[in-house]
Amino acid sequence: MTLTAQEFAFISALVRRDAAIVLEAGKEYLVEARLLPLARQSGLPTVSEFVNLAQQRPEPEIHRKIVDALTTNETSFFRDGEPFKQLVDTVLPDLLARRAATRSIKVWSAASSSGQEPYTIAMVLQDSLPPGWSFDILGTDISTEMLTRAEAGHYTQLEVNRGLPAPLLVKHFERVGAHWQVAAALRKNVSFRRLNLAAPFPPMGQFDIVFIRNVLIYFDVQTKRTVLQRVSGTLRPDGWLFLGSAETTIGIDDRFERVVAGRTSAYKLRNVPTAAAPVSAVGKG
Repeated sequence: MTLTAQEFAFISALVRRDAAIVLEAGKEYLVEARLLPLARQSGLPTVSEFVNLAQQRPEPEIHRKIVDALTTNETSFFRDGEPFKQLVDTVLPDLLARRAATRSIKVWSAASSSGQEPYTIAMVLQDSLPPGWSFDILGTDISTEMLTRAEAGHYTQLEVNRGLPAPLLVKHFERVGAHWQVAAALRKNVSFRRLNLAAPFPPMGQFDIVFIRNVLIYFDVQTKRTVLQRVSGTLRPDGWLFLGSAETTIGIDDRFERVVAGRTSAYKLRNVPTAAAPVSAVGKG
């Protein structure tokens, strides 16, 4: 049974209100495909009946499950490649010079989905920082289901085959039956918590690097502007911001300036000079 215009409007309004995700007309098929498993879990034969239930019983848990189901969770290890290369070639030399006193780096991976991005960052930092340096990575997502998976650090063979080089798989993962688990030595530096980017951020401190990739594209311009404004408050004055390849701060938030980094771009808050440091300063641990 196809969703009625009223039912689709209800779901669109719910997802926009709770997650600032814009579902335009023509996405009815997506809503039906994503909500069908929830309908069946509820013992209902159609998505239409499930939506009617959500309307009649406006329970937070039902609404949370709907938002979780309609959140895009496409991800992979070393997704798009170049940002992680420039983390080593461009960002770390700069931060090694700036953080010599504390010898620590703090990273936020926003919209971290099932954890591949924060664990990728962890592998890069563990293998690249000189001895005596430490790092902490916070992964956040709106989906509690994805956060549960990320915290477990369990991945199928198919998932590790997507972007993860075999030497890093052997070095940083342990075989557990038919799956792979992130090694404890890596997991101890990564934590996860639920966070809705469309809502005011809880206290998190400030970060040296923020990855908020491939999520702003789902927001309208005003929401993008609000999110970037909040992100600027979590970034150290000389910190680095990575967005997705199809995303930019240009024309949205002039607090940031674009910095060419290899074959990609990163962003820094304006009027902060870059600390020159040789790439060779990044040691292999």
